[in-house]
Amino acid sequence: MLYLAEMEVHIPESWSEEKIADYIARERETSQKWQKSGKWVYLWRVAGQYANVSVIEAESPEEFHQIVSSLPLFPYMTIKVKSLCKHPNAVRETLL
Repeated sequence: MLYLAEMEVHIPESWSEEKIADYIARERETSQKWQKSGKWVYLWRVAGQYANVSVIEAESPEEFHQIVSSLPLFPYMTIKVKSLCKHPNAVRETLL
């Protein structure tokens, strides 16, 4: 099943530059691991915001939750999720 996830990050103002850099580095490592696995199909930055729009392929809602909750910044995100299915007028079978 494909999921459209809109993720907005809210880093606490009290964090030091070092803590922010550490979280961002770990976030990059984790998201790239999921992209290389094929589960995180697309990742786009939302211009002008610390936010992204992603398409994630997961076998179940539980697997989707496992993927997004593995992100170090997950506790500091607002995430809107929509499950997707193929439109009957679509000319391609998948997003890949």
